[in-house]
Amino acid sequence: MTTLSTAVPTRAEVRDALPDDCRRSSLVQSFAWLAFSLAVTGGLVALAAVFLPTSWPWIPVWVLYAVATGTAATGLWVIAHECGHGAFSSSRAVRDSVGFVLHSALLVPYFSWQRSHAVHHSFTNHLDDGETHVPRRSFDAADRQPLGTAANAVNIVRTLLLGWPAYLLAGATGGPSRGATNHFWPVAPFSTGLFPRRWHARVWASAGGVAAVVALLVLWSVLAGSPVPVLALYVGPYLVVNAWLVTYTWLQHTDTAIPHFEDPEWNWVLGAFQTVDRPYGRLVDRLHHHIGTTHVAHHLDARIPHYRARAATAAIREAFPTLYRFDPTPVPTALWNVSRDCRGVAELANGWYFDTPVD
Repeated sequence: MTTLSTAVPTRAEVRDALPDDCRRSSLVQSFAWLAFSLAVTGGLVALAAVFLPTSWPWIPVWVLYAVATGTAATGLWVIAHECGHGAFSSSRAVRDSVGFVLHSALLVPYFSWQRSHAVHHSFTNHLDDGETHVPRRSFDAADRQPLGTAANAVNIVRTLLLGWPAYLLAGATGGPSRGATNHFWPVAPFSTGLFPRRWHARVWASAGGVAAVVALLVLWSVLAGSPVPVLALYVGPYLVVNAWLVTYTWLQHTDTAIPHFEDPEWNWVLGAFQTVDRPYGRLVDRLHHHIGTTHVAHHLDARIPHYRARAATAAIREAFPTLYRFDPTPVPTALWNVSRDCRGVAELANGWYFDTPVD
């Protein structure tokens, strides 16, 4: 387990441990993997549109379609995420064009999230300045008790369904130093700390991209004479994409063994190493471009394209074996445990932990 007594390398030492070419993007490879995700997602949508009746007896099949298509479409989300980090292409025009289109199609405000996600990377596991899934300090022993079975199930469903829109619209789980934020509205009455004035035009452009897609979905419903095709073909997979996104962000930095820090103990490298890779299985890993099994490397250098991230992960594991984190717990079990046990954090000698840290 990482503690303050563990020797933490400098950013230069981490950079030197990575393969020399790990940040080199290839436009051919980037577009090839984009085509792969588009083909899988588009193929599933096309098959459902042609062969699945939109009638009540077929609801179980439509649920399976939503899970399969949403899982495939998460690969598109990951590629848009790489565009936001600059890992898709060395050309800003190319990566922002691709990222803007992909994220807007998934109702994600591209530039707004690019900014908030950069803040997340800048202050990973910082108790005050962190962004997304920042735990609350708990001074009440009752707050630190694990949830019961029913309450835990409700918490998981609520978080997977509502966590992402709650974050975009109100800054839920965001850093306490910034207060309530809105990824579509960068000015009052919301806090402006997350989006400085120079970002306002990009936030408005992001909101416009999402609004355009919403308008197209409404037009589709009107032309179809019913919202049913939109709900079946688009909304179901969209909810699954959101659930995958929340699962990844929740599990990547949250566990009873993972500490959070405040100033002056926190530093960037220490925070970045409070990231955990988990086993998502070969199929999901391939569809999602290894985002869940190479996330430590991603936090240590966000400019690494996904097709070079496994080599970077192997180098990090070899160079920093006491700092690199991989938790082999099956993801459904880990999700259950994190939801149940990780509520408020309490201060110990080597950081702030959920419940009782594992030695």
